Amino acid sequence: MDMQTIAAPPRDCALCPRLVAYRKANNSANPDWFNAPVPSFGPTDARLLVVGMAPGVKGANRTGRPFTGDYAGMLLYHTLLRFGLASGEYHADPNDGLTLQDTRITNAVRCVPPANLPQPKEVTTCNRFLTSELQGLPNLRAVLALGVLAHAAVLKACGIPPTRIRFSHGAMHELPDGLIVADSYHVSRYNTSTRRLTPEMFEAVVLGLLKRLEAA
Repeated sequence: MDMQTIAAPPRDCALCPRLVAYRKANNSANPDWFNAPVPSFGPTDARLLVVGMAPGVKGANRTGRPFTGDYAGMLLYHTLLRFGLASGEYHADPNDGLTLQDTRITNAVRCVPPANLPQPKEVTTCNRFLTSELQGLPNLRAVLALGVLAHAAVLKACGIPPTRIRFSHGAMHELPDGLIVADSYHVSRYNTSTRRLTPEMFEAVVLGLLKRLEAA
């Protein structure tokens, strides 16, 4: 299979007016931050794609790397390191030397949204880039969807109505083309502080997905 070019939003993407206005406000207040659509992170020959919701304002929007610089990244990257899906050390800095192994990370919406919540229209608009991501990874076998929004965005990008397959933490869904979609609650500070998602729960999802990949 020849790998097609993966489309990504340009730094000055103007598709979503509300996100553009918020991006400009952040740039005015913090001109040394990344303040642009956050690119995917990881090798393009990965078998696993982790899909989050959107960049955090003081996390990926600041650093320019998914899940880097905010609380959510701690659980995600430490878990990936534990299971050999990353190497090096995570220091919440895009220059920490951390690399991903057989894993790539992206978001359903590439720009930071106000109040950390994208609107449905913004998710739909940005879905073209997630579709390109899924279609452009030649070895892709599984997706880890972090939260309901990411789950629905992945299904939409695969041409499946989100209502056909409901989100359920710990569930693994095999799509008609053989792609496995695993669901987990988002690794957000809120979910972990309320114990809706514990490190053990998240590790169990990742371990189950790895076993599924090994058996495929």
